[in-house]
Amino acid sequence: MATLEDIEHLIARTALADRSAFQELYQLTSAKLFGVALRVLGTRTEAEEAIQETYIKIWRGAGRYNAGGYSPMTWLITIARNTAIDRLRARRAGGAELAEAEDIASSDPTPEAAAIAGSERALLLGCLEELPEDRAEAVQGAYLMGLTYQELADRFGVPINTMRSWLRRSLLKLRECLTR
Repeated sequence: MATLEDIEHLIARTALADRSAFQELYQLTSAKLFGVALRVLGTRTEAEEAIQETYIKIWRGAGRYNAGGYSPMTWLITIARNTAIDRLRARRAGGAELAEAEDIASSDPTPEAAAIAGSERALLLGCLEELPEDRAEAVQGAYLMGLTYQELADRFGVPINTMRSWLRRSLLKLRECLTR
């Protein structure tokens, strides 16, 4: 199991165009990032393409990672999530249809990984229940369904800056809950 410092070190080496570090970074983080993309996009094929695009962005942008800022996984997950949301928005806007490919081998999680993911999901759902219902729905809309601030503001009938405040404060409360 790699530590956050190990991942930071691999990102730093990737910034220096170290292919072996990039390969190791991919092996350590691709399952997590794929899960993020799959949750946003809903199809394996699109998620796989989004992850390929994500790692291209990581390769090109590794030098911009600030080791003193966010955790390395937060940085990587943000790139994957934003890439997936961009693809989702392009699809909604009538972008090019993506070809569906048949899965050759099952990459379903192992029973152990499914159990861990289930307990993490239960913890997150419990924390979401601590938020007011409209705030929890807004967080899910923004970060799981890829809705824009404007779409959420329209849906809840609030100004866009109010929606931004809701989401920021809700994320802070979720982080606090998840660290208890």
